[in-house]
Amino acid sequence: MKILIVVATKQEILEDNFSNHDILITGVGMVNTTFMLTKALDANSYDLVINMGIAGSFCDLINIGDVVEVNQDMFSEIGSESADKFLSPHEINLNIDASFISAKQTKLRSVRAITVNTIHGNKLSIKDIKQRLNPEIESMEGAAFMMVCQKFKIKCVQLRGISNLIEERNKENWNSSLAITNLNKEVNHFINSL
Repeated sequence: MKILIVVATKQEILEDNFSNHDILITGVGMVNTTFMLTKALDANSYDLVINMGIAGSFCDLINIGDVVEVNQDMFSEIGSESADKFLSPHEINLNIDASFISAKQTKLRSVRAITVNTIHGNKLSIKDIKQRLNPEIESMEGAAFMMVCQKFKIKCVQLRGISNLIEERNKENWNSSLAITNLNKEVNHFINSL
């Protein structure tokens, strides 16, 4: 099975675990992910594409260090503001895909995610996004990854290690190293189970 592992930064992957597979480091964010992954899939054929990376959790039931499988992801910022209300693409008749679903492939907790350009770290914006979309986690690449794979009709899975709870920004409460260690173990376990 030919597998491509997609990760935003070199710090999120322990490459020695995955030396038998192609690794694509895209850079942070949905624009970099879309460009780099499209370029890779246009040039090569894969049986499976795995997106791995860290994420923040909105949900009290998901702890720092947990690893989750994203089965629903969306671009949370596509739409329009109207006075004090956010209008979704559907509400303003934009004919675009902003939400993506993938079948569950692991025994990990299944979550709903949003993909953002700006990480939430303000009480008011956190409250607003919870009321509007009720996401469980957020990343900066996930929906872009899922969109590109679906356009190419390639099987994909998105696994995320939780590095922080979404709250007023306080990096002292983050544990990226635990999230990355656990994430790499789970990705390795998933690949070995195929």
